[in-house]
Amino acid sequence: MRLERLTANKIKIFLTSDDLFERGLSKEEIWKDSSKWNQLFHDMLEEASEEFDVDIHGSVAVEIFSLQAQGMILIITVDEVKDDEELLFDGYIEMQVRVEGCEDLLYEFEEFEDLIDLAKMLSNIEIFGGSLYSLHNRYYLLMDQVDAAKKEKAACILSEFGNPSILSPFVLTEYGKQILEHTTVETILHFFK
Repeated sequence: MRLERLTANKIKIFLTSDDLFERGLSKEEIWKDSSKWNQLFHDMLEEASEEFDVDIHGSVAVEIFSLQAQGMILIITVDEVKDDEELLFDGYIEMQVRVEGCEDLLYEFEEFEDLIDLAKMLSNIEIFGGSLYSLHNRYYLLMDQVDAAKKEKAACILSEFGNPSILSPFVLTEYGKQILEHTTVETILHFFK
């Protein structure tokens, strides 16, 4: 489980499929009112509270982005805090949940050097292609033509060098700058062996 504070009242939590499996959960159980899911949610809020040294009060909105082979990303937004409210963990949780899915592998990278190392690793298992975008001083690699049999292996390697992105490919094509289309791995290998 990876935590990242996005704003003063917004936290991003990335759960891999292994994180869910270790806790006896599957992505499908999100739709059920499962005591395991409720316990996991409380554990995540506690860990986020400790990690960022804040007390989480009030109601929370949860956006869940289900990523095909990687796991899921939860964006937790805490409403404004009032001094007289009880701690969230001690009482009723008011959640607004929105679930979205993504079939394509879309990863975010801070450094271009990570893409060079990634391209070498992907070529070792004969995964090529990918479209490369730039947006807000970050690189985004969209692997939308990976064979289904290699998708999980590709996701594992992509996770070593980058972070799953919650942006949609449509946002990238609309607002990002396309650098390479469908030949990213090959092109990077050609110029940066």
